[in-house]
Amino acid sequence: MTTRRMTVSQALVEFLAQQWTVDTDGEGREVRERTIPGMFGIFGHGNVAGVGQALKQLNVEHPELMPYHQARNEQAMVHQAVGYARMHRRRGTYASAASVGPGATNLLTGAALATTNRLPALLLPSDTFATRVADPVLQQLEQPHDIGLTVNDAFRPVSRFFDRVQRPEQLFSIALAAMRVLTDPAETGAVTIALPEDVQAEAWDVPVEFLQPREWRIRRPLPERAPLAAAVRAIRGAKRPLIVAGGGVLYSEAEAQLRAFVEATGIPVGTSQAGGGALSWDHPQYLGGIGATGTLAANRLAAEADVIIGIGTRYSDFTTASRTAFQDPDATFVNINVAAFDAYKHGTQIPVVADARETLLALSAELADLRVDAAYAERIAAEQREWDASVDAAFAPSGLALPGQPEIIGAVQRSSAPEDVVVQAAGSLPGDLHKLWRVRDPLGYHVEYAYSCMGYEIAGGLGAKRGLAAAGDERDVIVMVGDGSYLMLNTELVTAVAEGIKIIVILIQNHGYASIGHLSETVGSERFGTWYREYDAEARNFQGDQVLPVDLAMNARSYGMDVIEVEPGASAIADLEAAIARAKASDRATFIHINSDPLIYAPDGAGWWDVPVPQTSTLASTQRARAEYEEQQRAQRPLLG
Repeated sequence: MTTRRMTVSQALVEFLAQQWTVDTDGEGREVRERTIPGMFGIFGHGNVAGVGQALKQLNVEHPELMPYHQARNEQAMVHQAVGYARMHRRRGTYASAASVGPGATNLLTGAALATTNRLPALLLPSDTFATRVADPVLQQLEQPHDIGLTVNDAFRPVSRFFDRVQRPEQLFSIALAAMRVLTDPAETGAVTIALPEDVQAEAWDVPVEFLQPREWRIRRPLPERAPLAAAVRAIRGAKRPLIVAGGGVLYSEAEAQLRAFVEATGIPVGTSQAGGGALSWDHPQYLGGIGATGTLAANRLAAEADVIIGIGTRYSDFTTASRTAFQDPDATFVNINVAAFDAYKHGTQIPVVADARETLLALSAELADLRVDAAYAERIAAEQREWDASVDAAFAPSGLALPGQPEIIGAVQRSSAPEDVVVQAAGSLPGDLHKLWRVRDPLGYHVEYAYSCMGYEIAGGLGAKRGLAAAGDERDVIVMVGDGSYLMLNTELVTAVAEGIKIIVILIQNHGYASIGHLSETVGSERFGTWYREYDAEARNFQGDQVLPVDLAMNARSYGMDVIEVEPGASAIADLEAAIARAKASDRATFIHINSDPLIYAPDGAGWWDVPVPQTSTLASTQRARAEYEEQQRAQRPLLG
């Protein structure tokens, strides 16, 4: 057997550079791309002589094999990988290398986000000495009850795969198992390989075969005959069927098959946050977002649906409006999902564990003669017309000095191209975008709402732009972010400047947490702790009127960003549209700052989110909120379909 003398890190980096994902697209063409096209890394004593040296060596010898990219925060590295994976429909992602201790644990939030979103990300946190020849080392956590425990064990519950390379010989099985999980649509998420810092630099004889190109074909399982037949019977018997399209539709590249199916049958569609883009906003069967942040059109029909066809959705509490969305007591759930875990949710008797695209093709063949009745078809059209009129009204400029967020979204919508990608994650924007954003392209809507991680937006937007650029796609990525989320993680703006990556960041300044502030009101806490205000020493809170003298535009400018400030006034919306046009015409990353009124809300979609209110309180506001909460709870049902 031919071998090469290499360190563990050198072998791992070169191995990753030779992994390829193979799939078929929505039109049946074969797609082949690098599974790990590059690596992010922040170096410390735990990896500078291991993974860091391996990347340097490969950069000198074969710079095209594993491009290295700097990051400013370890969490943001994983967010970039997730944004990239979303644009590549889970066929590719980045690796993220971190040092021992705090560098490693900074990856944890990103790992949880990737796993929750069912999106692949490879994490390479360094670990303390396997030999314990130096023990304890700098930044090592010690637990007297378990000396072998390290901070990297915290990755176990947030990873879809976890292992630790204690000996060089283990790298074979660990690396191959990691790739299997990364490329398995039912298993994918965060994949973590912990690398002790001494083992990273240890040399061994690596079989050349281990370093040769290897292909990983995405599994597209066909629906089994009996479950498919049960699904067909249920759909045929439905009077008011409704499809809930989730991210699985897009990851399967099944939007064309979904469109053909609903055009043939007339069945309406509501989308989860991850499913945005499964149908164009103006399609006759599209009702918009569904659930707690959904549209009135989608939620009205959901309340009456007798058969709910979930396609690639994990049925989060937002999608089900905390189990109040579907009110028919005899509702049946047909759950189509490549992951059995999601297909069996809500006790459904009709789980179809299969690929979304393949199942839609099979359903179209079996239900070619099916069509919803004329009355239901007219109801769908009427609800759609009514909601579209509500959105038009919400988008109309008010002339207020401080525009509301719906007006701002409307301005961004009018100023963007149909193929542009909007990126968001946390605060009040996900709810407003889910209701209002008119998605015009399958990849045009990326709202990370499975984990709804504050701080995701800029890093995720960079990852999305990297993913598009890798595919030769020059569309713009528009990151919308509130000041609260911006302050959590804004340093990746430096990465945009350093690498010349063009993203458009629109910061909506409302001096606090708009979403949690509104939620605080509904649960009777009166926005306590949600305003950004100067501390009132007498009242011992931050509820005063003195706004903080924070200049986030200056902050972005200090990173080297091009900055456009939209001043408050009657022309703010027109000025915002002009700023976006200028940013789109530029070839540089641009930061646009606009002030807003956080108390202007989007149209109500009749959704509900279960956030428990105290059963007893001395506050009248909390007492009122509890009474309203108990009233809403009466609509909850177990969803055993």
